[in-house]
Amino acid sequence: QVQLRESGGGLVRAGGSLRLSCEASGSIPSLNVMGWYRQAPGKERDLVAVIFSGGVKKYADSVQGRFTISREDAYNTVYLQMNNLKPEDAAVYYCGVQDLRARTEYWGQGTQVTVSS
Repeated sequence: QVQLRESGGGLVRAGGSLRLSCEASGSIPSLNVMGWYRQAPGKERDLVAVIFSGGVKKYADSVQGRFTISREDAYNTVYLQMNNLKPEDAAVYYCGVQDLRARTEYWGQGTQVTVSS
């Protein structure tokens, strides 16, 4: 089982930056996708940025060029550097891990990101 612990959310002004962290513990699948998803009130959960076990990264078009995902394997930690934040970025951000072999997924509790004008 995989346990995920998120941190780094908060209140920031438009144009500001935040750095989210996700620490994973337990048995992390060798073939996986790890990264960040967000959900605004009344909306569906959307992909923000993920990194595959092979190192390939994928970003949502809306955050391309502003957000950067990275991974620290030694500490099983995934980061999301969020720059030039916009009010439309406000949401609960979730860390997620998908096991591509077992077709199972794990989720963190979420961390709130609020962006003011």
